[in-house]
Amino acid sequence: MSMNIFRLAGDMSHVFSILVLLLRLRVAKNAQGISVRTHELFLIVFLTRYLDLFTTFYSLYNSIMKILYIVSTASIIYTIKFQEPIKSTYDKSQDSFLYWQFAVAPCAVLASVTHLIGSGISGFSFIELLWTFSIYLESIAILPQLIVLQRYREVENLTGNYIFFMGAYRFLYILNWIYRANFEAHYQHHWVVYICGVLQTLLYVDFFYYYFKSKKSGGRFTLPTKGT
Repeated sequence: MSMNIFRLAGDMSHVFSILVLLLRLRVAKNAQGISVRTHELFLIVFLTRYLDLFTTFYSLYNSIMKILYIVSTASIIYTIKFQEPIKSTYDKSQDSFLYWQFAVAPCAVLASVTHLIGSGISGFSFIELLWTFSIYLESIAILPQLIVLQRYREVENLTGNYIFFMGAYRFLYILNWIYRANFEAHYQHHWVVYICGVLQTLLYVDFFYYYFKSKKSGGRFTLPTKGT
């Protein structure tokens, strides 16, 4: 994958979102408003997508970023689930999205069907199947986090910044695809990636609206109750 300003900015936004969340956990010493289930989904995404770490070397930058995403996401999960006093502040009842039933399983079925249709039995590749699965799963991995924020309503400043940079990462990657499609002669289009990327970005739209609204007014960042 070639580098351009949009891809670099997207990667840095992703890294910054992780750093902001780790800082928030260390400074606040609590996990209120944070979804472990979203990070468990992202860890599944990274583990199934980055199997090429063992098969193909693209660049040192590429390998470092992949390892960073896996290690940092696992660190976030471990910190919230096992480290006190943070562990005691994590409310499982608020983070109750049934992601195995409504995220992992449907994405696995969809990936299997689309991969078989696209490649046929003779062209079946388990690694490619897992890569496709990771694309589908990433598009909805943020859902448990957005549900938790809706339940808490009042969003802590660093938590809001973390979600903002995650959304910015996805938006910048859309710009990266547009740039590459226009300036790279042999760029291969991946329509599944495009559709899932746009879907994931759209999930942030409502959050972005209230995030910028709170920044403009200088008030607390509070999400509206359902039906308002």
